[in-house]
Amino acid sequence: MATVPERPTPNRFFRRSDEADFAHSLPEAHRTLKVWETGDAARPRWRQWLGFAGPGFMVSVGYMDPGNWGTDLAGGSQFGYALLWVILASNLMAIFLQILCARLGIVTGRDLAQSCRDYYAKPVAIALWLLCEVAIIACDLAEVVGSAVALNLLLGIPLVWGVIVTGLDVLLLLLLINLGFRKIEAVVIALVTTIAACFAYTIYLAKPDWSAVALGAITPDIPNTAALLVSLGILGATVMPHNLYLHSSIVQTRAFGSGKRDVKAALAFNTVDTVLALGAAFFVNAAILVLAAAVFWRSGVVVDDLRQAHELLRPALGGVAATAFAVALLASGQSSTITGTLAGQIVMEGFLRIRIAPWLRRLVTRGIAIVPALVAISATGGKDTVELLVISQVVLSMQLPFAIFPLMMVTSSRARMGEYANPWWVKVLGYAICTVIAGLNVYLLWQTIGPVWVCAIAAVMLGFAAYVRFGWKAPAHRPAGA
Repeated sequence: MATVPERPTPNRFFRRSDEADFAHSLPEAHRTLKVWETGDAARPRWRQWLGFAGPGFMVSVGYMDPGNWGTDLAGGSQFGYALLWVILASNLMAIFLQILCARLGIVTGRDLAQSCRDYYAKPVAIALWLLCEVAIIACDLAEVVGSAVALNLLLGIPLVWGVIVTGLDVLLLLLLINLGFRKIEAVVIALVTTIAACFAYTIYLAKPDWSAVALGAITPDIPNTAALLVSLGILGATVMPHNLYLHSSIVQTRAFGSGKRDVKAALAFNTVDTVLALGAAFFVNAAILVLAAAVFWRSGVVVDDLRQAHELLRPALGGVAATAFAVALLASGQSSTITGTLAGQIVMEGFLRIRIAPWLRRLVTRGIAIVPALVAISATGGKDTVELLVISQVVLSMQLPFAIFPLMMVTSSRARMGEYANPWWVKVLGYAICTVIAGLNVYLLWQTIGPVWVCAIAAVMLGFAAYVRFGWKAPAHRPAGA
């Protein structure tokens, strides 16, 4: 009689399984949220939309994390309202790219990381994963610094200890995951609302020059190279690489029908969700820059530290405004923590087909971010936190081309997307955005490290791009989830 081989005992920390085990992104939450039947005409459209609302706001917190604070404060205090148009342009790019991500997840049932692993040669997929991990670490660094500064401002906790305390927020995430994905969305939306309310109050007190605000939003102008660095930081802080992977995954938490009408309704509802959520993110980012221009630039003060901004707000706008600033900063760091951890899980499972316990994943990622934060804060005595945040966002901007070019390739594939593949005008606009972002990055490198190194880096990037192009495997006849 044949004996059944004993199954190996599963590792509680680390697990690698066959491909079928990774058919769905975030399997513990995949299609767990039932939405209204989209074909039911008796249901009001707004009630149908509420069932789909949430993923856009989950993504939006990445657009208002502490890294954005650093770039927006630097831009407003140094250049007044001049760079407001950069925030607007970056936000429009973000809306365009995030809508493509939502379409990818809804139509194919695969997230961007899984799609890259499916249809790129393995070395390309591994390289893309490593670059995405760098982006996540850079984002986590901003969250660590921002949360530590907020704890210092609100509770007087020393910055070094505040950095260490931020490692414990993994417990908050585990609690939320156990409560269900809808609860996570509710907490994130509450934090986003808190941030928006705090800045609405401070802007009311700051009384900015609204004519200058309007002019800065519609007049493209980069005064000098320093402004270009800040502008790239704003771009990197707004259009975040890991958010593209995140959004294509979490739209799959909704259990909607598979019919053509259901899919089209899901696409429409998620588009509205994305536009509204990122519109709120634009308000927050613009409010930070406008606040810095109205209070600091008007007084001739360049802000290079978050605590400095808090201290200057107290005499300028009052103690309540300064406290609102600190509360919003803490809410920003904690909300970004949730989405950053989910993004880390998504890219690891999608690219490597490896599962790691969420709490261990969080501790490893946060630990990697804590080390440079501790070194930087210890070396500077806690000063120049804004400069540190700007640098982290420039690193994010450098990673962007390696996420947006694959996104355009995947969503333009008719074999992958069928009738929902990008039409010609979306391809033109999308690749134009990709080219502008890549070109700005090359120009920044040219200005900061010189032409020799830029040529060497450009040669490597062109070689990688060519390998990506020719490493693209024909996806014909491969069903979604296979």
